[in-house]
Amino acid sequence: MYYPEKKVKAFVLALTFFVCSAFVFTGGQVSAGQDYYSGKPAKYVFLFIGDGMGIPHRQAPEIFLAAREGKPFGHYRMTMNTFPSQGVTTTYANDRFIIGSAAAATAISTGYTTNIGFIGMDPELRPVKTVAEMARDSGMKVGIVSSVSIDHATPAAFYAHQPHRSMYHEIAHDLANSGFHYFGGGGFRDPEGKKSKSPKGDALAVARNNGYAIVSNRADFMKLTPGEKIIAYNANLPDGKALPYAMDATADDISLAEFTSRGIELLDNPNGFFMMVEGGKIDWASHANDAVATIYNTLAFDDAVKKAVEFAEKNPDETLIVVTGDHECGGLTLGFAGTKYESAYDVLKGQKISFKVFEAMVRDYREQNAGKASFKDFFSLIEQNFGLKMAGDDHMALEDYELKSLKDAFLLSMAGLREKGRGEDYLMYGDYEPLVVKVTHILNQKAGLAWTSYSHTGAPVTTSAMGVGNAMFNGYYHQSELGKKIMSALGFSPDRPFGQSPAGEAGS
Repeated sequence: MYYPEKKVKAFVLALTFFVCSAFVFTGGQVSAGQDYYSGKPAKYVFLFIGDGMGIPHRQAPEIFLAAREGKPFGHYRMTMNTFPSQGVTTTYANDRFIIGSAAAATAISTGYTTNIGFIGMDPELRPVKTVAEMARDSGMKVGIVSSVSIDHATPAAFYAHQPHRSMYHEIAHDLANSGFHYFGGGGFRDPEGKKSKSPKGDALAVARNNGYAIVSNRADFMKLTPGEKIIAYNANLPDGKALPYAMDATADDISLAEFTSRGIELLDNPNGFFMMVEGGKIDWASHANDAVATIYNTLAFDDAVKKAVEFAEKNPDETLIVVTGDHECGGLTLGFAGTKYESAYDVLKGQKISFKVFEAMVRDYREQNAGKASFKDFFSLIEQNFGLKMAGDDHMALEDYELKSLKDAFLLSMAGLREKGRGEDYLMYGDYEPLVVKVTHILNQKAGLAWTSYSHTGAPVTTSAMGVGNAMFNGYYHQSELGKKIMSALGFSPDRPFGQSPAGEAGS
């Protein structure tokens, strides 16, 4: 088809105006073709990482809230899902398609795609400077918060440089020597080096010598004032030195949102700050295929995001907030073959405790009733804590095949003789208590939810952004680009040489 020259010129001019306007109205100066920011640097940067938080993880809580309150679909939206920029982010590692948290967080923190298990190092095991270290060296204050242990893979990738994420003792020493201003959330797995082949002494003693105040209870945490370096963790760390699952927390526990809001108060200063906040137990609940614990921890994570948004509303021209996942976990699907096109998320409100608390109940019952365990006797705990019923005419009543599968899982749990990670049993229950997994699976499936894995998957995640340079987070890109984009928002070069800061000095 022939187009007159005048019409072609008019079309080109109109298209050029549209593209330029899009850049103006979607977040400032973003270089076309490079997708990096080149305007006035942000003074305050928040990076939120929902560990294991895939795209379904970000919609399930909204559908659950609507169903629980009898509202229509779409009535509730999490704060992170309201941000003006929404991108799709791929998550593969250098040496494996399905990534782990260490390689993922390293890609996000440094801009380099690396190998499984590496912390703050490239595939050749060269230390690579992180965006958090760049912020520190530019005079900004830096905070790291996590709902799991503060030496876990995701937080560690912002301050540590080690060949494997399991080197908790060495990572703790990297933390103590990081010079960052605020650490909050979970505790330490091996600060004294009891599990290390080359112990270096008590990392917490080193931290104190380096000027850190260490607090481990709510009362002292709330008394903290700006001016000193802080390591703060919750008194109650029930599993893996992590915070309790959000649905199991009490008024004495410090929430992820509180660690975030207090961090803002402690870090705020004329030079600005960088804060990374991880919702680590989204991942842990997803590994266990516990949809309700996953949902409540995602909501707790979103509560932390709200604290940053409240701060940004007071500093709108100086703040960038980015929310992403490091990978998807569990292969969560918003649909199940047994319910076809139907969903019944209201059944999930019958669950009162996380899988972890229920595991302890199963273990205690097994130990107290050796040789005389009774499924009928134990079932009262299932009904009380998950709402399932042996019989009846409502949706919570068990079908015959569901009841049989529960009885089979109960016998396996009472025997306590499973070999983890092997055979058909693993496909049924993963490395968890068979009865616990079967109960959560049945409840999830009645709601119209299902899982494909007890591990991570290669599914992409959503990245959301608001504030300075937010437009560059639209589109489809690998997570290593996240680090580069955030660097550019801070005024740092995203194509720096290995181990170099923006000013050219040697990296750590």
